[in-house]
Amino acid sequence: MFSIKSRRPLFISLGLCLALCLGLGLGYLTSHVFSEDAKFQKFTRQLFQSEVNGSTLNLHYTLAHPEDYKVASEQVTLGTIPTDPSSTYSQLENYEQSLQDFSYEDLSKDNQLTLDLLLLYFHTERSLGDQYLLEEILSPSLGTQAQLPILLAEYAFYDKQDITDYLKLLTCVGDYFKSILDFEREKSQAGYFMSDTTLDRILEQCQAFIKNPSDNYLQEIFQDKLNDFSGLSKKEKKQCIATHQKLIENSLIPAYENLMEGLEELRGTGKNENGLYYLDGGQEYYQYLLRSQVGVYASPEVIEQRLYRQLFADYQEMSELLEEHPDLISRVFSEDLPKSKPKDTLEELESLYQKDFPKLEEPKYEVKYVHKSMEDYLSPAFYLTPPIDTQSPNTIYINQASQTSNLELFTTLAHEGFPGHLYQTLYFSRQDPDPIRNLITCGGYIEGWATYIESYAYGYADAAPELTRLLWLNRSVNLNLYCLLDIGIHYHGWTLSQVSQYLKMFGFQDEAVIEEIYQYIIETPANYLRYYVGYLGFYDLKSAVQQKEGNSFDLKEFHRDVLEIGPAPFPIVQKYLGLSSKN
Repeated sequence: MFSIKSRRPLFISLGLCLALCLGLGLGYLTSHVFSEDAKFQKFTRQLFQSEVNGSTLNLHYTLAHPEDYKVASEQVTLGTIPTDPSSTYSQLENYEQSLQDFSYEDLSKDNQLTLDLLLLYFHTERSLGDQYLLEEILSPSLGTQAQLPILLAEYAFYDKQDITDYLKLLTCVGDYFKSILDFEREKSQAGYFMSDTTLDRILEQCQAFIKNPSDNYLQEIFQDKLNDFSGLSKKEKKQCIATHQKLIENSLIPAYENLMEGLEELRGTGKNENGLYYLDGGQEYYQYLLRSQVGVYASPEVIEQRLYRQLFADYQEMSELLEEHPDLISRVFSEDLPKSKPKDTLEELESLYQKDFPKLEEPKYEVKYVHKSMEDYLSPAFYLTPPIDTQSPNTIYINQASQTSNLELFTTLAHEGFPGHLYQTLYFSRQDPDPIRNLITCGGYIEGWATYIESYAYGYADAAPELTRLLWLNRSVNLNLYCLLDIGIHYHGWTLSQVSQYLKMFGFQDEAVIEEIYQYIIETPANYLRYYVGYLGFYDLKSAVQQKEGNSFDLKEFHRDVLEIGPAPFPIVQKYLGLSSKN
C-alpha cells in the first residue's frame, strides 16, 4: 500500500509542470473548445449534417465530397413530400428552443448573424401552419417536374460512386413522383388542387420531355459526361450507356407517365381559376410567401405603396428622357449592341464591374444552352450553383428561345454572371460561412441582387446612356407592374377581367399576352416579387446607408458589406448594416 503522504510532493510537482505546459494553451481552450462559439458551431454542423442528407440530389449539389463534412449518405433517394407537417413543425420548435439556449452576447458577430437567421427562418416556417396544403410543387416553368431533368443533366461525376448514385436516382423518380401525387390528392380533397388550365400546361411540359424515349436528350448528355470521365474503361462506359438508356425508358419515362396519369385523374377537382385570395387561408399563405420567399416582413399594403412610389418616379424620369430625346422610342427598335459570344460578354463584364463592386478572382465557368425540348418551359436564363466545398463547376444556362436583342443578352449575362449570381455566390462562399447558411433559401436577396445588378448592367453597356437608361426604366416599370398584379391577384382577388383593365391603362392591348401574364402569376405566386421587391430592398438599403454616411459613403464598400453579410431576409441585412429596424 502506498502512502499518500509520502507521494504528495511528487503530485504537487507534476501538477505544477502540467499547469505550466497547459497554461500555454489554456486561453485557446477557453476561447475555442469550451466557448459559446464552439458550442454553437457544433450545433449548426450537426444541424447541417442532419438536414443535407434528406435527398441524394440535394446532397450532391451541396457537397462534392460529403465525407469531408462527416456526411454519409445511407441510401440513394430523392426524398418524399410529407402530407402531415406536424413532425416537421415540432422539429422546428425544438431547433428554436435549442438556439435560444445560447448566450447571444458571447457569440462572434458571424455566429450572431447565423443565429438570427436561423431563428427567423424557423419561426417563419412554423408560421405556415395549416396553410401547408396551399403549397404547389408542380408548375409548368418552375415546378419539380420541369427542373428535375436539368438537375439530372448537370449531375457531376467526381468519381465512380457518383455514376452509380446517378443511375440509382433514375429508379427513384417513380417513388418521388408518387409522393407528389399523394400530396396532390390531399390538396384535391381539401379543395386546393390546381385549375384545369394549369394542369394542361404541366401535362404539355411533361409530354414534351418524354415524347422521344429512345432519343431523350439526357442520354446524349450522359454519354458526353462519360466521355470526359477518365475513371472507367471503354467497356464499362459502354455498359453504363446501355444501362442509362434502359433506365430512361423503363424508369424515368414511366415515372413521368404515371405522374401525368395521376394528375389527369384529379382533373376538374380544382375549382379555382383565380389567385390565392379565393382559397381558404389564401391571403395568410401569400403573406407567408412574402416572408419566406421574398424575405420582406412588411404587409402587402406597405409593399404595394413602395411599388407605386417607384412606379411614379420611373414614369416621371421616362417622361423627362423622352421630352429631352424625342427620337428615343424609334431608337429603341433600331439600335442594339454588336453581336458577341456569351463568353466574350462575360469577360467584358468582369472588367466593367470592378469600378462599383469589389474584385473577385476569376472563377472557372461555362455557358450552356437549354435543350430545345425544354425551351418553352424554362426561364430565360439561370445559373446553376456549384457545391460549397469545390465552388465549381459554375454553369450559366441560356434559353435561346427567350433572347430578343444583344443588349438583353448582355444584361442577362450580368444578372446570371458578373456581378450577378455567379459573382455573388462565389464571393459569399469565399467568406467561409457556416455551412448551414447554404441550406436556407433567401430568394429575395439572391434574385433581388441579380436584378439590382441589371440596373448597373444597362449603364455598363456600350450604347447611348439615354437609350440604356430608358430601357432599364422600361424594365423596372414592367417588373413593378407584374409585382402589383401579383399582389392584386393573390392578396386582393383581382380576376382576369380586372387585370386586363388594369394593364390596358399602361398600354397593354393584346388579350393573349394579358392572359399569359395572368396565368403565369397564378402559377407562381410571389415569384416576381423575389426579383423586383428584392431589387428595391437593395436600392433602399443603399439609399439608407448613403443618407447615414453622407459624404463618406463609398459605393464599393457598401456592396462589400452586403456581399459579406450574404443571403438573408432583409430585416437581418438591415440590422447588420447598422440601420434601424423598419419594415
